[in-house]
Parts: sequence; structure tokens; C-alpha cells
Amino acid sequence: MENAVIQFIHETTWNAVPQDARHQARRCLLDTLGAGIGGRVTELSQIIHDFAASNFKGQGAQLWQDGRDVSPPGAALANGMTIDALDIHDGHSLVKGHAGAAVVPGLFACISSKPVAPVSGEAFLTALIVGYEIAIRAGMALHDTASDYHTSGAWNALGVAAVAARCFGLDRRQTRHALGIAEYHGPRSQMMRCIDYPTMLKDGSGWGAMAGISAALLAQSNFTGAPALTVESKEVDDFWQDLGSIWQITRQYFKPHAVCRWAQPAIEAALGLQRQHKITPQNVKRIIVHTFHEAVRLNCRYPESTEEAQYSLPFPLAASLARGQLGVAELTGAALNDPVILSLCDRVELVEDDRYNKRFPANRIARIEIETVDNKLFDSGDVEAIWEAANPPSDTDLREKFRQLAREQLTDENASELEQLAWGCDKLPDINKLLSLMALPAAKD
Repeated sequence: MENAVIQFIHETTWNAVPQDARHQARRCLLDTLGAGIGGRVTELSQIIHDFAASNFKGQGAQLWQDGRDVSPPGAALANGMTIDALDIHDGHSLVKGHAGAAVVPGLFACISSKPVAPVSGEAFLTALIVGYEIAIRAGMALHDTASDYHTSGAWNALGVAAVAARCFGLDRRQTRHALGIAEYHGPRSQMMRCIDYPTMLKDGSGWGAMAGISAALLAQSNFTGAPALTVESKEVDDFWQDLGSIWQITRQYFKPHAVCRWAQPAIEAALGLQRQHKITPQNVKRIIVHTFHEAVRLNCRYPESTEEAQYSLPFPLAASLARGQLGVAELTGAALNDPVILSLCDRVELVEDDRYNKRFPANRIARIEIETVDNKLFDSGDVEAIWEAANPPSDTDLREKFRQLAREQLTDENASELEQLAWGCDKLPDINKLLSLMALPAAKD
């Protein structure tokens, strides 16, 4: 099986990719860049950018919305963690995590470190698609064979290693070793630890991107690694049989809110009830959330940081009801101490429902009951988060989401140009301008 995987990594062409996967690649690229731009406002991003600039000195890649030159592994680390920082990036239900948060910054780091020869948008997007396909299947294989639930960095490292092997021109032997090194050193961090104790560790994607780039660079120097079991083990063959015929990138979901995906069904249910019945925060007596086990674990009620707010269900649910929306402003700064939001948090009850457990992770479902002080009871029924793969956002939705995130950091001119370049990436004879715009220091610091 490893020979077919390596062949896919190196020999996939733009013409071999179906139109729906090509289109989705542009959507994923724009969405991920928007998440990275938005993430630059966070303390997490500021810390990791300074860390990379101090400890990953070198040439070949740039820090996003910063401009400082660093080594490719350093850029992949910092830019990947910045995407993770805002928790508003695309994902795949069956791997319970995110490929693009590592693959996109990893690809940027690879292309930046190449010689001056132009890289076309078609070549760029083809490599992006290859990275998504390898990462997602490695994630499926890992979750099927490992006893614990690991962060995305544990498997998206292989997607980045594949992209780097393709971009750096590794031979087949080196590519096999790159995948093995990436799997061995990918961060097999326990995701539920971050759920129970939310911190800046997040989903491990920056570390996965760094591990993937480093693995390819080591393999290029003939450093050897153990075979990647998520690729080569016989027990995972089924996950690779459809490589090149089924395109997992087309099965990505997108996130309208900057919080854990597991909380978003409940948020949508609550907002729906509020809009339908004109429920005010002052009229809420209690809120009962019926949902699956993993969402119930999101039980941080009084967050002291953006990270704690993002890995909470009661707080963003309360914030959305208090303000009628859930944007970045509801998860940062003064919102964390808003007495109306905190009072609503006290009225949220989380109830695990085995019916929803049985449908997770393919479906993430919640049902909300809101009881009012005048003894009315409103029931949302079963609700899934919006923008799932089966009910995706329109191109217009995604482009508007990008604009909302970009306008906080960029001038209108730069934001518009970046949007046009990313959206029309497949038509670019040279993607250097796209790289340069992402590296420009933020205009609104």
C-alpha cells in the first residue's frame, strides 16, 4: 500500500483532480487563511511568533502578518498555532479534527523555501489537496487503531510531510522515511486533556506542521525513520484503498463560530429558539442542553482566557443568548467578565444523551430546552451545527466570513487583494504575491 500512497504524493496532477475537489481546495485555502489572519489578534499568536523568531532563526519562510524570516519548521509551527488560536478553521467529522490547520502553513513554508522559480497556483493547490488526502486518511487510521483520542497534530503531520516531500523533490525511499519520521515524532497529545484543562496547547496542529516539515528535511538528508503504521499496517489498508478516487477534502465542514465544534449544535439550537420566540436573557430561568459525551465535557463555566471560552459549552451558549450573536468579541476581553453572560452560565445544565453518543462523531447533535421565568418551555428538537459537509456554506458565506476576519487586521485594500488572490489561486502563474501578502505586518496593530 505504501507504494500507491507514495505514487499519489508525487504523481497526482491538477488534471487528475475532479472539479469539486479543486473548488473545495480554494474554499479551504481562503477559509484557513482567514482563520490565520483572525488568530493574529490572540495572545497565543503573539507568544508563538516571538518564540519562533527567537528560536527558529534562519531563512526560507516568513511569519504571517509579521514579516520576520524564520526557518521553514519555525514558520510552520507559528503559523499553524495561529490558525488553531481562533478555533474557526475547517475540519473533518470522522477524524474529529483539522487537516488544513497544518497543511496550509506547511505548504506555505515549503514554497517559501524553494528556489526563485515560479510556482503556479495549480501546482500549489494540487499539493494542498495531496496534503489533505494523506492527512485525513492517516487520521482515520490512527483513530481506528490507537486506544486514545489524539490531537490533530498526531496525524496531520503526515499530510505536511507528504506536501514537503512533493515540494522538496524527495525520492520514493526518502518519502517513505519522511512519513515514518512524521508519524513517530508527531505530537500524540491527548485531546481530552485540552478539553478538561483548556490552555494554549490547543489541537497540536502547529506542532504537527513543524514535525512534518522537519521529517521531510531530515529524510532529504537520508535520516531514516520507522515505517508509518497508519500508512503501511495491513489493518489500515481499507482507509487507503480509495485514495485518488474518493476525495476527502470535499467532505470538510466549516465553522461559523470561533469555538469547539462540539459546542456549536447547542449554540445554533439556542439562537434558533431565541429568534423564533423572542427570548430575552432576563426571561431565561434555565437552559437544559441534551448532547453527546464529548460536548458535555466542555464544562468550563467561568473562563479566564479565550482558550477556556473556546473549549466551553455553557459560556459561548450564554454569550450568544446575551448578545444575539457569537463573534470574536464575545470570547475575549470584557466579555469574559460580562455579568449578564456569567449569570446565564449559571442557568445552563448539561445532560449526556446516549442517543447522540451513538451518532458521534459522524453527527454532532444537541437538543435545547429553555424554560422561562413565566413558566414557558421551548424545545429546539435535534439540531446539528450549520455548515456541515452535507449542508455546506455557499461561496458567498465563506468569502464574507473571510472579510469579517481580515478586516480586523488588514487594510481594506490588502484584504481585498488577498481574497482575490486566494479565491483565484488556480489561475495564478506564480503564487509569490499571495505569500508576500500573508507575510506583511498587520496594518492594524
